[in-house]
Amino acid sequence: MTPLRILHLVISDRFAGVEQFVLRLAQQQAEAGHEVHVAGGDPARMRAPLAASGVSFTPVTTRRAALSAARAARVDVLATHMTDADAAGAIALRRDAQTALVSTRHFARARRRIGPLSVDALLGRIDAELSISDVVAGAIGVPSTVVHTGVPDAAPAAFERRVLMVQRLEREKHTEVGIRAFLQSGLGTSGWTLQIIGDGAERRALETLASPRAVRFLGYRDDVPAELSRGGLFLATCPVEGLGIAALEAMSHGLPVIAADAAGYSEVMAGLDERALFRPDSVEDAAGALRIFAAGRRRRRLHGAAGRKRQQQHFSLASQLDGTDAVYRDALTRRRG
Repeated sequence: MTPLRILHLVISDRFAGVEQFVLRLAQQQAEAGHEVHVAGGDPARMRAPLAASGVSFTPVTTRRAALSAARAARVDVLATHMTDADAAGAIALRRDAQTALVSTRHFARARRRIGPLSVDALLGRIDAELSISDVVAGAIGVPSTVVHTGVPDAAPAAFERRVLMVQRLEREKHTEVGIRAFLQSGLGTSGWTLQIIGDGAERRALETLASPRAVRFLGYRDDVPAELSRGGLFLATCPVEGLGIAALEAMSHGLPVIAADAAGYSEVMAGLDERALFRPDSVEDAAGALRIFAAGRRRRRLHGAAGRKRQQQHFSLASQLDGTDAVYRDALTRRRG
């Protein structure tokens, strides 16, 4: 197929889930032969790996900069991420009949309203909406195509006595549930530790709650794959996750995942051992699940192997690349047709 010229636009100087999504997808698209550019995200985390894949990078932290980047681009597809970038793209391309505007929806919620008007009503220039999960598609209130986010294959986990959590320490992630569940499970008395990767506004309060001997806060890490490969269990507590990329990454290592039975985690873990899902915010249920899987090494390995197989079959980078390409080309055909 004819290579596409693609610009990914996100108004951000961070490197969280959306920016990591953009980085990985841009690299895969470049390796497939497309001409790819990225505007936005943390320069320190994105510029070098993008350059290594032949992808140019431009910092974008304001709406004005996003408009400039979108107007200056000569591309077939402008791929926008989050509402501010969607709006900038719609304004920049309002007189452009050749460039397809595709918005990727990362969160399970509708766009905000401006007074009595929904933002969706103001973004008529968007040619296609792409949702990262069925959960997101069902929540955004507009038609979209689901293309599941993929993660790379990874080395098998070593199954050490470590329960890992990887998430921002913000209120919506419900990290407190995981800490309380670990403490209630009693695993700390049998050599297990809970290790939490991530940082945020809740960290000080969570450290006060935790037992210093059994719970360790590792802060922000840039070696998460290495940490996952040394894990024994992975615990995910957020009840509103659009998909759950960290859980998918754990699954790619064959690390058994225990998660809240809600939103993206229910979708990611469909068909796996039901004992690994707990009622959202139920400390007792989560503690029970931890005890069940910590007690049996064979049970952990079977659950981890099943999770890894599911990730490889349904959440691979190759399937994400193909699905995204199909959405882009259909949008471009309709725009130019």
